[in-house]
Amino acid sequence: MWKLPGGLSEPGEDIGDTAVREVFEETGIKSEFRSLLSIRQQHTNPGAFGKSDMYIICRLKPYSFTINFCQRECLRCEWMDLHDLVKTENTTPITSRVARLLLYGYREGFDKIDFTVEELPAVYTGLFYKLYHKELPENYRTMIGMD
Repeated sequence: MWKLPGGLSEPGEDIGDTAVREVFEETGIKSEFRSLLSIRQQHTNPGAFGKSDMYIICRLKPYSFTINFCQRECLRCEWMDLHDLVKTENTTPITSRVARLLLYGYREGFDKIDFTVEELPAVYTGLFYKLYHKELPENYRTMIGMD
């Protein structure tokens, strides 16, 4: 079955960094994190070490298109047209849904589907966290009080 590249995060590794690393390990393609597209939450997943599992799908920008895939992790690896990926029955439900989501983003604008990331200061001095959210219009980003 066709699926998207993926894998587990390393301790302390940010979501976007995990996506970029896993895509490179599996396909040999270097890329840049653009946005978070979706999150799948699943409980009692047999491969999740007895924990609830979250599978986070990111949108990346490739720096190259030549595939050099890891034969230990993949039987086959190729670029696919999103229209073909949507139509194939030989894929997972999540891959098919994300292909539809990407088609919608290409047609209507990724601002309608992307969750961007912003680093904000934590309540603990010197620490920061990343907040993923829909992009705010400029007037809301700079808003001080409510009128």
